[in-house]
Amino acid sequence: MSFSAVDVIRAKRDGHVLSDAQIDWVIDAYTRGVVADEQMSALAMAIFFNGMSPAETARWTQAMISSGERLSLQVSRPTVDKHSTGGVGDKITLPLAPLVAACGAAVPQLSGRGLGHTGGTLDKLESIPGWRAALSTSEIQAQLSSVGAVICAATEGLAPADRKLYALRDVTGTVEAIPLIASSIMSKKIAEGAESLVLDVKVGSGAFMKDLASARALAEALVAIGVEHGVRISALLTDMSVPLGRAVGNAVEVAESVDVLRGGGPADVVELTVALASEMLSLAGISADPAAVLASGEAYETWARMIRAQGGDPEAPLPVGSHRHVVTAPASGVLSTLDAYGVGVAAWRLGAGRARKEDPVQAGAGVLCLAKPGDAVEAGQPLLELYTDTPDAIDGALQALEGAYSVSESAPERSPLVIDTIRG
Repeated sequence: MSFSAVDVIRAKRDGHVLSDAQIDWVIDAYTRGVVADEQMSALAMAIFFNGMSPAETARWTQAMISSGERLSLQVSRPTVDKHSTGGVGDKITLPLAPLVAACGAAVPQLSGRGLGHTGGTLDKLESIPGWRAALSTSEIQAQLSSVGAVICAATEGLAPADRKLYALRDVTGTVEAIPLIASSIMSKKIAEGAESLVLDVKVGSGAFMKDLASARALAEALVAIGVEHGVRISALLTDMSVPLGRAVGNAVEVAESVDVLRGGGPADVVELTVALASEMLSLAGISADPAAVLASGEAYETWARMIRAQGGDPEAPLPVGSHRHVVTAPASGVLSTLDAYGVGVAAWRLGAGRARKEDPVQAGAGVLCLAKPGDAVEAGQPLLELYTDTPDAIDGALQALEGAYSVSESAPERSPLVIDTIRG
């Protein structure tokens, strides 16, 4: 059955529920290029404003899955994956995948690139000399069997409709639409074939979901889709009002992740890595202590094997932006705020992210947070280090940081990093 793209757009624009046939047609037609980017942009914006019913979202997800192939992971270990809705400094996938693999699971982590002010896992890893994101299905299968973990791009045949729509949403202001987020995430994850899935749903200024109610609604939508498709699934709601760790960017986040894998690193990155690992291992039915495995160095060894398997050199020096700018404390006292969104936009403007889907990113661009909320600071003390290869970008980054940090006389109240857990 064929439809008019304009009629489908108008239907959703006017608040109607799309039929299964309309959804199946528009996803297939967009994948084949019959529906143009500008038409799908208009439909995405209509969905952003008018939403989708649970039945529409479920059908949209199924249509995305059906646009390509489904992987069949033939490995001897239990398969478990994790997905984050995106945050500032959210490098957790990097230490998490090798950690969970070192505990005995197989982790097929198909990841994406940066969305707006949030970083992309593939962008980070591509700062490692030689590392490649594109693997064939057979390479994924072989690496899962030999190493236990793989972080790579989705294969060309896996949910191709999502790959097109994911890039389009980034540049059309429709990233935050809950039905589109839920269907994007779950179409890839279900097609990927993992038996279990843990979701890290961010909430706060640096997340796409700014408030707890929206984050909870997204988490519940994701878990419902997973349950419907027979996936063991749970979602952690985690705080994203402050950048995770101290590094925000690409190579700088890889370096911080390696510190964690070697037994160090910022406490919040370690805490969330262990919390997510514990949940993943529980769903996979594996009894192991991820904190002990992390401290033992086994996770780092798995990381090194994983990087080498994808052509990278885990010991190679990482790139650093050729221009450095230091932001200092305006007064003495306690750093009371460090807004994740402001820092994320600053890193983006320095070159760590992209404004258009075709834009390259700079491996060495980013921000180092030398102090975090609750730290005592002195007037003139360095608070942030900005790195870029394009010095003209520094002014824009400084504008993004205006109002993003403050110093007061007393320490702020600490919010829990893991706010809640929703299980299927």
